[in-house]
Amino acid sequence: MRLPPPSTPTQLLRLRLTRSALSRSAVSTTSPLATSTCPSSRRTVSTKVRAAAITPGPRFQSLLFPPSTVTTTTTTTTTAFFSRNNLSTSTTTVNKRDQTVKPTATLAPSTPVVLRASVTGLGLLFVLGLGLGYGITGFLGQKSTEQQELPSEASYTTIKNNIQDILDDESSTTNMSREIAPGRPGNLTPEQEEKLKQLWKLIFQVCGVSSPSPSSESSAPAATSDDVSVKGDDKKKKSKLSMFSRKQKKDSDDTTTDSASTASGSTPGSPAIVLNASTTSGDDDKYNQLSKFHETLASQSPAAIRETIWSMVKHDHPDALVLRFLRARKWDVEKALVMFISTMNWRDNEMKVDADIMRSGEGGAAEAEKMEAKTSEEIAKKKLAIDFLTQTRMGKSYVHGVDKQGRPICFVRVRLHKQGEQSEESLERYTVYLIETCRMLLQGSVDTATIVFDMTGFSMANMDYAPVKFMVKCFEANYPECLGAVLVHKAPWIFQGIWRVIRGWLDPVVANKVHFTNNISEMSEFISPEKLPKDLDGQEDWEYKYVEPIPGENDKMKDEETISKLQAARAELVKEYEEATLQWIQGGNSEELKKKRDEIAEKLRVDYWNLDPYVRARSFYDRIGVLLPGGKLDPFLEGKKDGVSGITEGVAKVGVSDTQADDVD
Repeated sequence: MRLPPPSTPTQLLRLRLTRSALSRSAVSTTSPLATSTCPSSRRTVSTKVRAAAITPGPRFQSLLFPPSTVTTTTTTTTTAFFSRNNLSTSTTTVNKRDQTVKPTATLAPSTPVVLRASVTGLGLLFVLGLGLGYGITGFLGQKSTEQQELPSEASYTTIKNNIQDILDDESSTTNMSREIAPGRPGNLTPEQEEKLKQLWKLIFQVCGVSSPSPSSESSAPAATSDDVSVKGDDKKKKSKLSMFSRKQKKDSDDTTTDSASTASGSTPGSPAIVLNASTTSGDDDKYNQLSKFHETLASQSPAAIRETIWSMVKHDHPDALVLRFLRARKWDVEKALVMFISTMNWRDNEMKVDADIMRSGEGGAAEAEKMEAKTSEEIAKKKLAIDFLTQTRMGKSYVHGVDKQGRPICFVRVRLHKQGEQSEESLERYTVYLIETCRMLLQGSVDTATIVFDMTGFSMANMDYAPVKFMVKCFEANYPECLGAVLVHKAPWIFQGIWRVIRGWLDPVVANKVHFTNNISEMSEFISPEKLPKDLDGQEDWEYKYVEPIPGENDKMKDEETISKLQAARAELVKEYEEATLQWIQGGNSEELKKKRDEIAEKLRVDYWNLDPYVRARSFYDRIGVLLPGGKLDPFLEGKKDGVSGITEGVAKVGVSDTQADDVD
């Protein structure tokens, strides 16, 4: 009986897998059994294996070797199972008279029982494998008058495509599962989600955001001993701090602010914040954030803190921002709150990130550079602008492309820095400006960046500990969980001692993100060579060329009427998100509220890019087309029009206001 050849890709794939398995089985069987004569080896064989040497019965032989209806001549074929060692041969004889196939097997007299069992078992497996995978078309030595039809090339192509589709599906599934990292919005454990609720509750308390319903306080979940308490009963173990212990003079000055805060849902008379003793001890307070936390609550109104928080959110998911601080403090709610509020104080009072650095930007520095300075204040401002633009123009640091995980890459050419050439304040402003600009390039599931320190040509003249310390503080205290990897490329031997000093400053989590690379092969583990500039031995034909600010590119920032309407519309979205979050904290329908919060967060993201040209000065990356209108990105300038400078057609129109006050509903 002859079965038809495989007609489907699945059958053909099964045949190929069967043949592959049998070939591996034959190799593994030959080596140990054919050469083993150790008695101990023979003793390890079980009775079941020995029984395999028994000759099959007539019924089983009839199934394995059915009468042939094709052969008309007597043919004898001898097949060597182990031709190399000549240990066993099998002879198949076809009798013309009864036309039956009678196999006979002979083994060398000295062949151990183990070997006989293995040879017989291998033959049976071979026959059964062929029967299941391909159909019985004849056995050892049988000559068929019909030629076996081979699978077509199309069949192999189909199988190959099917296998590739399966692998692609598995790869896609793996990528989807890795798209949202643990501890991020959409991938939280129940315990992490509860911690997030507790932190939002405390943030709202600091900001004076109250529940719209009178019964909210009773329905709110009680704080546990691990969280910040809103009660002041336990004075022995906890230190009580009123966040409204401001001077009477300042209270009178802020009447307008507090009234506006009350109108937006905040309550000036919120209860005091009570921290656990473990938090107030400050044992691990590396950057003195606890005192900054106290200072912020004592000196700033709830409305001012709230405004700073939402100013920092920008296009980010609000939960994503808050979760950064929770992860940085290992899900300790109290410590995350202290870190969060102290960061707001740093942004608003110390660095004036949004009100000065990002609002002035490169355009403001270019104007200050050309001013005729007369007073000491003007001279200092002009010097600061010159130092800032000098670093920007030389490309001491720049952002270009993404690594293998889609993270923006910030390249720092250390050889271009000379200690004392720029003031410490200008170095700090330049660092914050670069970090904030890089934040604009973080979108979707990508929430960290990669820094490459190019140490080519480094000498001790380039070493400056002050800006390094400031950068470390930024990432550890004020921009937590924003650093994905740090690559120190081609560091000379003199850097070894310097690194031991710097490593002592770093948190162990940050230190573990630092990797040293010496060549393109090691660098390619993180960044594809074709996406790496040629000055770093990569293959990308791109080099940094600064494009000066264009006159009028920041004219939208002068349109006060449109800014007011855009900010009012955003304030309504913020209020919606806060109300939905309060309901979520109080234990409403979790799934519906989660979906509602995510929808509002997406509206906030889209809304920010409408507001962005009115509150942030255009940067080099806006001008060359890396950061496009609406928050779209082109990290490798694939849509550039000018092959030399990378300037897009839209650069000349950056300053033209295409959104007027009348267009805002």
